Amino acid sequence: MAAPHRLEECALVLNAGSSSLKFSVYRREARAWALEAGGQIEGIGTSPHLKVKDARGAVLADATPAAARDAGGALDALAEWLGSHYAGAGVLGVGHRVVHGGARFARPIVVDGEALKELAALVPLAPLHQPYNLAAIEAVAKRLPHTPQVACFDTGFHRSLPEVAQLVPLPRAIRGEAMRRYGFHGLSYEYVASVLPEKAPEIAPGKVIVAHLGSGASLCALKAGKSVECTLSFTALDGLCMGTRPGAMDPGVILYLFQSLGMSAKEVEALLYKQSGLLGISGISNDMRALLGRDEPAARLAVEYFVYRAAKEIGALAAALGGVDALVFTAGIGENSAEIRRRIGLASAWLGVELDDAANERHGPRISSAKSRVSVWVIPTNEELMIARHMAALLGWD
Repeated sequence: MAAPHRLEECALVLNAGSSSLKFSVYRREARAWALEAGGQIEGIGTSPHLKVKDARGAVLADATPAAARDAGGALDALAEWLGSHYAGAGVLGVGHRVVHGGARFARPIVVDGEALKELAALVPLAPLHQPYNLAAIEAVAKRLPHTPQVACFDTGFHRSLPEVAQLVPLPRAIRGEAMRRYGFHGLSYEYVASVLPEKAPEIAPGKVIVAHLGSGASLCALKAGKSVECTLSFTALDGLCMGTRPGAMDPGVILYLFQSLGMSAKEVEALLYKQSGLLGISGISNDMRALLGRDEPAARLAVEYFVYRAAKEIGALAAALGGVDALVFTAGIGENSAEIRRRIGLASAWLGVELDDAANERHGPRISSAKSRVSVWVIPTNEELMIARHMAALLGWD
């Protein structure tokens, strides 16, 4: 066995899902935090698999931790690996992605028992993510009771939306303070906005549409780096077609499911969060990579609908911005699928979008042609680093 590495102070960032635990380990470097290692434990509760890579991409661990039967077991497996790989590592703090912050939590917070209760009340608004985000916080608290934990919210970045964009058009007595369009994927958009002055300074102060395209997908309209509109709203069901979520559709469809098909609330929730979108249309897969390689008409239709919805919403956000200077692709599909970017680019040609095919195949960073009136970019997101930055600022590590 290789000798343990020295890592005296580190920050741990966790992104917990229903069957996976993504994590990043950051070390202090001057006045910033640098990635030391990152990875995930997949198949929690069934066939757990741990894989860790260092900042250069070298594999540090590839194992099957039998103890990862639940969130707590996964954390135990991660702690065991950290202890074996790093000698005397001190975890200064643990940062978490928490999908929904509700009306109260607009900024990152140090989590306490009262905050945890309030966040648990938001589970019905984000059932795919919130329960697992909070379970990870509780599991860490049991194992590291004196280590501060910071919750960073995907809704926080969008609190800059103007009042009209936050409005849910129902009677005031029903919507109250809590029912509003929150927007999500905020940590991703915040990171992209933070690096635009360095990576694409010519567009940073302008009107930019960012396309976060992955299993969860949305668009955000930035004006001078601030969110002014987002396709996701009260919950993470709105807007674009996603891997298993439908995106925007007529609310009357939901009434029909209840009134005419006699479905229960739980059945409708499962349908909307787990059985729709690319999976529902294709009947094959929720993975865009799998669908692009298939010839079945339903697979082609699912891809076409994904592109159609994205292009339609790009047009809507251009209207909300009063014009558009640039389009930025990010997240799993946005960063890696030249074909989806090509199709969305063609559908957005009326806006002045024209891609450079060779640059698009190279994945950028700039993928628009010299003649394109709207510049187009591929900028990888980094939600984990954004969380580490927030944690450092909140805990006074800067």
